[in-house]
Amino acid sequence: METDLKTLEDSLVKFIELNQRLKTENHRLRQELAIAQSDTRQLKDNMLSASERIQSIMQSLPEETA
Repeated sequence: METDLKTLEDSLVKFIELNQRLKTENHRLRQELAIAQSDTRQLKDNMLSASERIQSIMQSLPEETA
């Protein structure tokens, strides 16, 4: 009986430690995801701005005559 309780206690300790590590990792991954999503939004905004500037430049160019 004592051995069973010790085994259960050891298992619980390992479970609690694993749970805490996973919580910590999950928190870190959520932060990294938020940063990546923010970077993605910024890059999309930059691409849209560049596309608009290119369109503006193209419209101001004289048309080709053959």
